[in-house]
Amino acid sequence: MGGNATQPVDLSAATWRGSTYSNGSGGQCLQIADDLPAVVPVRDSKDPGRAPLVFESAAWSSFVTTVKRGNLSV
Repeated sequence: MGGNATQPVDLSAATWRGSTYSNGSGGQCLQIADDLPAVVPVRDSKDPGRAPLVFESAAWSSFVTTVKRGNLSV
């Protein structure tokens, strides 16, 4: 991020949390780590060892705002 999309992001200090829409019974759930500067990594709770998607904070914020407003069309 920050101009070089191929530069790896150190996620060793990330604190992952589940989606507030998760029911806690092993269903489909996204986890995010929102305690890192400038980026928001997102991963699948069923496969936490797989590489997460990493978004710039502004892009993630824009996406969440769009979803909350119901303006996301598929």
